[in-house]
Amino acid sequence: MSQLYFQSSTTQTSPFPLHFLLTALCYIATTPLPQEKPPNSTLIPMGTIKMNIDLDNYLNTTMNPLDPEEFRRQGHMIVDFLADYYKNVEKHPVRSQVEPGYLRKRLPELAPDEPETIETILKDVQKDIIPGLTHWQSPNFFGYFPSSGSVAGFIGEVLSSGFNVVGFNWISSPAATELESIVTDWFGKMLNLPISFLFSGGGGGVLQGTTCEAILCTLTAARDQMLDKIGRENMGKLVVYGSDQTHCALQKAAKIAGINPLNFRSLLTTKSTGFGLSPDALRSAIQSDIKFGLIPLFFCATIGTTSSNAVDPLGPLCDVAKDYNIWVHVDAAYAGSAFICPEFRHFLDGIEGANSFSLNAHKWFFTTLDCCCLWVKEPSALIKALSTDPEYLKNKASDSNQVVDYKDWQIALSRRFRAMKLWLVLRSYGVSNLRNFIRGHVKMAKHFEGLIAMDKRFEVVVRRNFAMVCFRVSPLMVGNATQKLLGEGDANEFNKKLLESINATGRVYMTHAVVGGVYVIRLAVGATLTDYCHVNKAWKEIKEHAHAMQNEF
Repeated sequence: MSQLYFQSSTTQTSPFPLHFLLTALCYIATTPLPQEKPPNSTLIPMGTIKMNIDLDNYLNTTMNPLDPEEFRRQGHMIVDFLADYYKNVEKHPVRSQVEPGYLRKRLPELAPDEPETIETILKDVQKDIIPGLTHWQSPNFFGYFPSSGSVAGFIGEVLSSGFNVVGFNWISSPAATELESIVTDWFGKMLNLPISFLFSGGGGGVLQGTTCEAILCTLTAARDQMLDKIGRENMGKLVVYGSDQTHCALQKAAKIAGINPLNFRSLLTTKSTGFGLSPDALRSAIQSDIKFGLIPLFFCATIGTTSSNAVDPLGPLCDVAKDYNIWVHVDAAYAGSAFICPEFRHFLDGIEGANSFSLNAHKWFFTTLDCCCLWVKEPSALIKALSTDPEYLKNKASDSNQVVDYKDWQIALSRRFRAMKLWLVLRSYGVSNLRNFIRGHVKMAKHFEGLIAMDKRFEVVVRRNFAMVCFRVSPLMVGNATQKLLGEGDANEFNKKLLESINATGRVYMTHAVVGGVYVIRLAVGATLTDYCHVNKAWKEIKEHAHAMQNEF
């Protein structure tokens, strides 16, 4: 059989699709066979048929996923899209109003075979995705803890993602490693941390994803450090301590680290201590465990608990832990950012007795998620517990022991260039402005607290330490409205329904906690766009819904 040739200039975005073959067959059926191969052509065997394709033309017309000019065009569109989103975010219901499973009903079952334009995709984001978002950047968002954004944080994230480096060790991107060491030292000095937590003092900082990772890493380091002394066979005797206000991340970390679930201590706190953990309660629990042959290992103190912003008395608790050689980790995920302000630094008194300290810059430090800052006194403890040294990662810089390889300070191997966004936040705003941002939020929380004090129906349940207020409609006022004496259970139910009613409107969003058996509504100021008018709006909604509910009762 004579050789057949086919020369195509058809534009394609995927290699050699089916209609190429159909076109070829039509061509073969209707075109006389040439006697020689056309120039600039390549034979591609296909069984007994050989197709001749203009590869230069084909390769020049295929899609380039990283075309600089297309990146420029789409990048401008995305920035404009997000700028409009921030400008109009207050128009959206703060809490998403969709029902579970809404998105599966809207989107196709299969991914598209052919590319779609960014214009089409953004229309779908507007139509299908935004309605399913709870808008954390809304000035009317007062739930959980803030996830404060900023122009600098966003631009830093863009740079980090744009460079797309995988900085697991120094050699893989020296700037990523060295910038991280520098910004964690900068931040540590802003917090007035003891020099023992800084690289210059033998310690050091690392940027983790979240507090959960920071606690797991430090607990793992403490575990291995202890087992090296007492033997691996005693793993089942190790005990971890926290309070009933400690974040659930501690219990999760203990499970992952292999701590016997029966050896996890959640110690009781009371209103008399502001729900901070009593040093006497910690000592009593430790002594009891030792009496039964157990080995105290790790204690997590909290400054600014999730439920109520309670503060554990750090100095006295560290003194207790020191008596029993217990690793102390200090979790200040939310409140830690405030310690750059001298008037809040006293909450950190006693930190010199701790082994590690962490805060989330993505909560109240205007740095986009995720960015948890962890400082440790003994980096060698982390490195010994978490390091790996495969042949394919060996290099002269690492072997010299003169560089930091952050892969050995964390659970995962790969890591993001988080230092870029923290660096931009620090440089773009400066320490004085960052302090003023935080002080502004605290003043707004004080303002809200004052509004509550002027209305006898409401009460502040726990002391406000930072920019979060825990309040409720008092049982007495609910009882007056119902002409009967109500217990805490009835008051809790009333406040629960009150919060559900407010959140359902989409105009304001708050969350709750149960502290000492009391259901409280938490109003946490910290969204970057929030101002006094939004706090006043929240108070107006609260009063109106409470009044309506009292009338219904």
